[in-house]
Amino acid sequence: MNVRFFALFAGVFCITLAVITQGVLPFVEPSSRTTRVTSVVRTDFGQLKWTVSEATDYTEQQRRGRNIYLREGCWYCHSQFVRPVTGEIRRWGPVSEAGEYAYDVPHLLGTRRIGPDLTRVGLKYSDEWHLAHFYNPRMLVPDSIMAPYRGLFHEPDAAVRIVDDGAGNRTLERTEVTKGLFDFDSQQAIQLTPNANGLLFVPLKARERKPIILTPNDEYTGETVSIAAETESVAALVSYVQKLGTNRGKWRDLFEPQSLEVMDATMPRSEEWIAYGKEVYERRCIGCHGAKGDGNGPAATFMFNQRPRDFTSAVFKFRLTKEPLPTDGDMLRTITRGIRGTAMPPWYELPLNDRLAVIQYIKYELAVDRSDPASPYAFFVEEPPGPPLYIGRPPTPSQTLLDRGKEVWQVAKCWECHGQGGKGDGQKAAGLKDDLGFATVPADLTSGQFKSGPAVEDIFRTITTGLSGTPMPSYRDSFPDEDRWALSYFVVALSAYKDPLSLQPLSIKKEARAALNDLELVADKPERAYVPDPSVPASGPPAPPGEKQAPAGG
Repeated sequence: MNVRFFALFAGVFCITLAVITQGVLPFVEPSSRTTRVTSVVRTDFGQLKWTVSEATDYTEQQRRGRNIYLREGCWYCHSQFVRPVTGEIRRWGPVSEAGEYAYDVPHLLGTRRIGPDLTRVGLKYSDEWHLAHFYNPRMLVPDSIMAPYRGLFHEPDAAVRIVDDGAGNRTLERTEVTKGLFDFDSQQAIQLTPNANGLLFVPLKARERKPIILTPNDEYTGETVSIAAETESVAALVSYVQKLGTNRGKWRDLFEPQSLEVMDATMPRSEEWIAYGKEVYERRCIGCHGAKGDGNGPAATFMFNQRPRDFTSAVFKFRLTKEPLPTDGDMLRTITRGIRGTAMPPWYELPLNDRLAVIQYIKYELAVDRSDPASPYAFFVEEPPGPPLYIGRPPTPSQTLLDRGKEVWQVAKCWECHGQGGKGDGQKAAGLKDDLGFATVPADLTSGQFKSGPAVEDIFRTITTGLSGTPMPSYRDSFPDEDRWALSYFVVALSAYKDPLSLQPLSIKKEARAALNDLELVADKPERAYVPDPSVPASGPPAPPGEKQAPAGG
């Protein structure tokens, strides 16, 4: 026997062991074939509770995306498994459960983590963010080591001319290439904006629409553009990535690391902190918001639904002040939580000092009107934010409160933009624009992807202050607090018992729904999840004194 023999024996042993543990044992162990998972649902009264449910299989498009994920070797660097240790849970989310992998063959658990773990990546970012990221990761993360996947996009060799359409709009020249990407004779238009380098992203939905090149703020002044068009392949890959983790329901709405609540966190102006904030901005924010902070970064062309924030205009949507400018606390909350349903991700993983520093840079260097170079106007210096408004404790939800909220919905004419069902398809939805001239789409409130936050207090804040720079007005002076609370509960209830990804109603028994709607039911952790099936005993620690333990049946 020699070293070579031992090396050969060790290699054969390890391969055999891997086949047994990865290929044989999963089929022998019954728990590996379960579809049972714990997931978070929103009740009719706006509460978020854990319950036992069934994982769902991939759709045809998601399965195709998974095959592309395998083919492209994404799993070489990305793992898909959250281990039961504190660091894992606070970074990625709830511990993985066997039922999440019921439809995964082969499993893609992985341990290398050269790239981030993707177990819980679903709905953390918007589709548009993923599209930009697959096209060129370094547009969003300058220090990323991930390779671009531009081969998944359709990129015509020749540049395309921008021409006048004869009706006062700018469009693209009709060529054999563009006729394959658009329907120039359609009555529906799609507005697209090139980035400063002349790159124009074309989504799949453009196939049935005519193109309008929209540059209201001279985002691009060239005469030709280079096209990067979405394909069925990259759409499928994005669909698969968005599926990951969503079998656990609305868990992100209960994710403590990003659920920051702060009224104010004012710091005195500091040139050193501003300089450090610039470093943070260039490392984390420049790809979307641009070097000048004008919302026209290299990735901005991919954000055709919702443009990145233009800091130079000092218009901020999310605040708790009567005046337009937000406090440092407002900005810290937005950066930490992110803006759900958009390309703005949560940045809770950034050190607190990084987040505070970038706020200083945004306030004192980017939020400045430089139209007159001789006399720049610094908004946060000339118009400092006023004191934060006070939001009291929300009233106890009830059916009476929801009924009142529905009445306020009608009186406030929320349905004109959001639609009677809250899907964002009201009669005034088409043609809405923000203050910068870009099209804006009313939120689909049934998705539960509330931009300002998932709690009823967040909805109340939005209804109270409005969303600056958008058609969403303030109702602070139009309705008393009681009516705004009622409307807030009604809005939250529009997403009750909905799948967060498909937006379809969950399959849940009437008895289970009634039990989950019980305000005294405590199901705040996976270990204390409500169990609809009476044959399955409840597990986990007992509820605190005075609270009702999640029962073992509906």
